[in-house]
Amino acid sequence: MRKLVLSLALLGLAAVPAAAQSIGGTYTVAGTNFDGSAYGGEATITLTSGTTCTIHWETGGSSSDGICMRNDDAFSAGYVMGKDIGLVVYKMMDDGSLHGLWTIAGKEGNGTELLTPKK
Repeated sequence: MRKLVLSLALLGLAAVPAAAQSIGGTYTVAGTNFDGSAYGGEATITLTSGTTCTIHWETGGSSSDGICMRNDDAFSAGYVMGKDIGLVVYKMMDDGSLHGLWTIAGKEGNGTELLTPKK
């Protein structure tokens, strides 16, 4: 019984930190704007808890900052870029990359974004 309790405790402890640690870091950004034109850059995700974080993008000569949250393989961020407010929703892939769609409040359409972890 003691081995079972210890095993369950270790599994629980191992699952939370691994999930939390896997999202923080620096990423290469490759995306498309509403009109289909490409952009690139870098994003940095900084953990603030086991499920929440901040994110900073440097893309196409501009920068933006946001807050983010993870739920299983879903990862989303609200951000501000100049006077615009936006939302991006990503799916976390097994290789650590994030595949997403983004939009800006009050504008029609969406762009795409791929974040690839830097090694």
